Amino acid sequence: MAAGFDKDGIGSNIWPSLGFGFAEVGTVTFHAQPGNPRPRLFRLPEDQAALNRMGFNNQGAAQVALRLKAAQQRQSRTYPLGINLGKSKVTPLEEAVEDYVGSFRLLKDYGDYFVVNVSSPNTPGLRSLQNIAQLAPILLGLQAENTEHKPILIKIAPDLAWSEIEAIVETAQTHHLAGIIATNTTIDRQNLQTTKIAATGHSPAQEAGGLSGAPVRSRSTEVIRFIWQQTQGKLPIIGVGGIFTEEDAWEKITAGASLLQVYTGWIYEGPWMVRRILSGLQTKIASQGLAHLREAIGIIHA
Repeated sequence: MAAGFDKDGIGSNIWPSLGFGFAEVGTVTFHAQPGNPRPRLFRLPEDQAALNRMGFNNQGAAQVALRLKAAQQRQSRTYPLGINLGKSKVTPLEEAVEDYVGSFRLLKDYGDYFVVNVSSPNTPGLRSLQNIAQLAPILLGLQAENTEHKPILIKIAPDLAWSEIEAIVETAQTHHLAGIIATNTTIDRQNLQTTKIAATGHSPAQEAGGLSGAPVRSRSTEVIRFIWQQTQGKLPIIGVGGIFTEEDAWEKITAGASLLQVYTGWIYEGPWMVRRILSGLQTKIASQGLAHLREAIGIIHA
């Protein structure tokens, strides 16, 4: 389960029951915040998409830490849980390092891996943190605090130029990140079938926010393919964006994704989608004469 669904870690112990092998809590910010004004989440059924401008609404790192600690005491977790970290809206960009590190310090005992989210389009200025001059100090600060060597990944936008993605890949390797999540939502509105959102009466182009689901499927796969080529498969990639079927999942795995996340597809297809995809992937493995799914990672490059 991708970040954005269980923002406050309320359902952290239920995801394996629905077939998920891991889940990601958040996005969590250091300061609690209500998010952007409503309406802020829309379905675009004609495009199998969602448009959101939630704005990192969450109860704050301290409260999420308390909840995850209580859940851990009630029931021993049997699967990996990630925590997605974002910058608080009230924190100036020049203080972003302290904001991310403060959240990590509070939560580091309760996550199995952590994600630096600098790619949501719904917090003013956040995407500018993908610039290497601003990103590198954040990664330095987190790794200095990361005494237990928890895996840290970065989540990037699909709208970056190839040169920008290449620079982030190099920075991720320099700072010993565990991987890259490709990708977040897009601000692109091209080729949509939806002409008007019923809740607002406006076209998607007139509405702020990030677009997820089928419209981002191809671009996220292109980014996965590019990262794999840049690293020769040495930097793990979590693929996310437009996964609805086992064919979508297979496409991202063969392009180079080691792991997959879903959100919008799960909303449209229902709670049993994950099990259907897993069953379909088993069939794919057998038909390709492979012994294990890991053998399919990046095989289109062979």
